[in-house]
Amino acid sequence: MKNIKELKALQTELVRQQACIIEKNQSAIVIFEGRDAAGKGGAIRRITERINPRHYRIVALPRPTEEEQTQWYFQRYIKQFPKAGETVFFDRSWYNRAVVEPVNGFCTNEQYQTFMNQVNDFERMITESGIMLVKIYMSISKKEQAKRFEDIKNNPLKQWKMSKVDERAQELWDSYTDYKNRMFENTEKGGIPFKVIRANRKTEARNEAIQHLLDSIPYDKNRVI
Repeated sequence: MKNIKELKALQTELVRQQACIIEKNQSAIVIFEGRDAAGKGGAIRRITERINPRHYRIVALPRPTEEEQTQWYFQRYIKQFPKAGETVFFDRSWYNRAVVEPVNGFCTNEQYQTFMNQVNDFERMITESGIMLVKIYMSISKKEQAKRFEDIKNNPLKQWKMSKVDERAQELWDSYTDYKNRMFENTEKGGIPFKVIRANRKTEARNEAIQHLLDSIPYDKNRVI
């Protein structure tokens, strides 16, 4: 009950925050990364369920097309960037190339190294252009991930969530950890840090994600709504 009341209070603040973003013609990008089944989608749903749907988008890109594979890696993400007064939520982002792709052999080592060399400058260009960028990483334990995968497999309404990549996540746990740590280390070289949220407890993690978003983008807390 306490967490539900807290969620409603936080969502009220999100409405205020969004109203300020719209009024000031600002734009924001919020990216969610993390282990498979860590609750990225659930956190995004809690953030967006009360705000104005005309001024936000949720982006979860599929595998790149053959044409996109010939383009600069960041190009297809740039196409999804927000206009003035809009917030875009990425359910996984360009950081696929930092973790998921190298772990699963979806990119070459050269492509991986190029990404790691470019990503901090890419994000610097985003923020210097006036777009606000918030980065959240949802972290869960190996045991909790296994438990959630079992729930997904046994629930007909959730089975669509399970992909071939998900099926290998437990087996490749240590490799994911290694590349995740490299990603964090790279942001320490002048990049924008991730907010790491311990997400074994879903409700608490969602509330913490909302609070971080509220703390990251200034707004008028006294605005009447």
